[in-house]
Amino acid sequence: METEAQKYVWDGAIPLQIHLHDSEVTTLPPPSPALILAPRIGYLPLLSSQLKPFFSDALPPGVDTIWFEYKGLPLKWYIPTGVLFDLLCAEPERPWNLTVHFRGYPGHILIPCDGEDSVKWSYINSLKEAAYIIHGSSKNVMNMSHPDQVELWRSVMNGKLETYNRISSKLKLGIIGDEFSGKPNPSPLKGQQSVNETEATAARKASRVPVRLYLWIVDKDFDDLEEAPNFDRWDQVSYINRPVEFYTEGKYFTLLDAVKSILPEFHPGSLNTTKAESKDEPGIEPENESHPVIKLLRIQGIEPKMEIPFSWVVNNLMNPDYFLHICLYIKAPKPIGT
Repeated sequence: METEAQKYVWDGAIPLQIHLHDSEVTTLPPPSPALILAPRIGYLPLLSSQLKPFFSDALPPGVDTIWFEYKGLPLKWYIPTGVLFDLLCAEPERPWNLTVHFRGYPGHILIPCDGEDSVKWSYINSLKEAAYIIHGSSKNVMNMSHPDQVELWRSVMNGKLETYNRISSKLKLGIIGDEFSGKPNPSPLKGQQSVNETEATAARKASRVPVRLYLWIVDKDFDDLEEAPNFDRWDQVSYINRPVEFYTEGKYFTLLDAVKSILPEFHPGSLNTTKAESKDEPGIEPENESHPVIKLLRIQGIEPKMEIPFSWVVNNLMNPDYFLHICLYIKAPKPIGT
């Protein structure tokens, strides 16, 4: 069933101003930039059908292989457009100024992309991976009929949520319970679980949620997003593909709990939120200079409160590949686990 939040996610778009790289311009005057609304859940190479005709008169002879860059950084085509925007623009840039290339593909940085077909199979493979995490098997995805597979992919490309829900429901990947959505953060969180509570929890079935976390650890503090440092190499970002396991009944499990479970490199009690949030959130210690601090967490363009129920986040903000994509900036004295 569609939720209001899902509709917002699927309708979400990022205004792009796309410039053809100077080295590929063969006309005077150079072409004006292309202005496009790119779906958040989409992928940059899928814009080729709009960009190639727009810039075709200015291109030099040769074979087209589209790729994009932002401030000199080649963009990974298999990461959803909205995730790239959330990760690269701490202070949202509208329109988002990108440079497009049709020549000189940087194969030493980006894996090959042969257009829509490569993007489609990258999406299907992510769906298989998500199914395996959730159920321990990707059989339902692998056994999809060809017409269903085509219709599912087209629903993602064209932003058709109703069609997507109808087809994806056949995969039986399930929606986790969301019993805490209307409840405030209960005070018992501050205490430890009793032995009886622990035993009861062990008897319940855990839910496994596919998560892709994009982590950038910065060593300089900033209070304003405009002051957030930029990264110019992909090896500065940790790409963490780690499921979150939790129980859908019993203990109130928050987004902060999920982040801590994804990052066991941090001592469980050491990961704090920013000063502004830590003053108001129950159960969260004030910022300590020696502790890692979450400076920015963004999902689908939203910066949710850390005490929000994780089940609500998953049910409403996951991508069509059944992964929850989280962009996270953490201030820490030095990289963790290196």
